[in-house]
Amino acid sequence: MGDPLAEPLRDVIARHGLAARKALGQHFLLDLNLTARIAAAALPLAGAHVIEIGPGPGGLTRALLASDAASVTAIEIDRRAIAALAELQPAAGARLTVIEADALGLDYPALVPAPRVIVANLPYNIATPLLVSWLRAAGAFERLVLMFQREVAERICAAPDSPAYGRLAVLAQFLCATDLVLRLPPAAFTPPPAVASAVVRLSPHPRQPPPALRAALERVSAAAFGQRRKMLRRALAPLGGETLLAEAGIDPTRRAETLSVTEFAHLAALLLARAE
Repeated sequence: MGDPLAEPLRDVIARHGLAARKALGQHFLLDLNLTARIAAAALPLAGAHVIEIGPGPGGLTRALLASDAASVTAIEIDRRAIAALAELQPAAGARLTVIEADALGLDYPALVPAPRVIVANLPYNIATPLLVSWLRAAGAFERLVLMFQREVAERICAAPDSPAYGRLAVLAQFLCATDLVLRLPPAAFTPPPAVASAVVRLSPHPRQPPPALRAALERVSAAAFGQRRKMLRRALAPLGGETLLAEAGIDPTRRAETLSVTEFAHLAALLLARAE
């Protein structure tokens, strides 16, 4: 087999019967130049403990091991991929840990010590729930470099008054600086997905809000965008509507997509103050 870190990924897939499974949302990225670019988007990694989700045959895992990261912890649910990743262990040594687990529901800050970085070609069927869970613990991470369907990536990075702007943009940008760093066509993957993909880098703000304020922002944004075609005085009626907007100095006839993240944060702070 030679050097496992240099073996063509198609050979690894063939040897382990790693045909992509739709139920697991698998689309493998076999171009090692692209996996290297994704790893580079996570730099600097010196001394960092990297968590990778859904490594599959290990293309991105190799790129992360080639960096100066202190360790790489790969979370994989597919036992066929576990066997493929085990072949990297002799070359990687103690720097690589493979955990067989469902990525949903894990306590990520408990997996590795700080500084922590998450880098992943996410299974699209669980990408958004994973992101929301990580945002709730954003202060535990140095950065997150994540691949999504391009539509989801654009929603995360969207600006106010743009078609993609919504609750996901508000939550992500309240807690992190967001950058769309790489776009990939369906043909980059095996098998090609039905949609284009994109990589987003999220860098948590140095000062994170208290959990109660973040929870209040989730409530306000859910109400506002839950009825995004309605004026805010109607959409926010269950939370105090016009009174809350008046306190914030926001025109009640505006709609959710026109508010900045700062304005949403102000509404959340006022809502939280009422509850105290």
